[in-house]
Amino acid sequence: MKVTIDKNSGYCFGVEFAIQMAEDELAHEETLYCLGDIVHNSMEVERLHQQGLRIIDREQLAQLHDCKVLIRAHGEPPETYQLALKNNLELIDASCPVVLKLQNRVKHAFDLSQRQDGQIVIYGQPGHAEVAGLTGQTGNRAIIVMNEADLDQIDFARPVTLFSQTTKSTAGFYKMKALMEARIQAAGGTLDSFDANDSICRQVSNREPALAKFAVEYDVVLFVSGRKSSNGKALFSVVNAMNPRSYFIENETEIEEEWLAGAQSVGICGATSTPLWLMKQVAERVEGVGELA
Repeated sequence: MKVTIDKNSGYCFGVEFAIQMAEDELAHEETLYCLGDIVHNSMEVERLHQQGLRIIDREQLAQLHDCKVLIRAHGEPPETYQLALKNNLELIDASCPVVLKLQNRVKHAFDLSQRQDGQIVIYGQPGHAEVAGLTGQTGNRAIIVMNEADLDQIDFARPVTLFSQTTKSTAGFYKMKALMEARIQAAGGTLDSFDANDSICRQVSNREPALAKFAVEYDVVLFVSGRKSSNGKALFSVVNAMNPRSYFIENETEIEEEWLAGAQSVGICGATSTPLWLMKQVAERVEGVGELA
């Protein structure tokens, strides 16, 4: 059985940067706090926990004083930085540069919209850390949309500026853009009042066509990702559409041997939050099954 790990899968720059910053700090710190999971992958979170990384939530952050806290790649809203100043917290800021740039764009657009009676709309997952950071730039007044029903929140007679969470599907964004354009026209408005910004990270979006090509080259595809990963869900949908014998797994223990029955080739790929070491463990497990067959 031929087993291949997709060379384009694995950590994006932002996640890799955040994990490297955490490991650098833990090399000379016994404990480092991190606001939220450093990456949406439970296996990697556990590995870093063994090194001293402690995941905390916002309530726990408010109780901390005089210590170091890591800001993960997803970024944070302004109130997190205000609380850090108040509690004398040293922030190790690993916010992804792409996310920081988008936060600045959202803040600028919001300030402009205030003068034009406009609305900021973010295509993204409600409650997602990156989305919380983006809406924080608007005083939490941005409208979050995920599907067509969510568009009912928008007043299409007023100006609308649309942004996207950086890890969302490109196809999903452009579908949402088209739906919004139709709503504006139905409301008798003009598209001149609609500013749609494709703010999806190209390092992420470029993986979609690469994964689509990868998926058809193998009899079976195992997609490795944490189930909390928004990016993982989006990328798996691409793989699954191209190859019906594709399976979403968090680690090698979830592999069902019958999935591999009759397979001559198995492709292993993952999300931008999937570590290479985990995909290698999956490959070793598949090779073990192949030897038994």
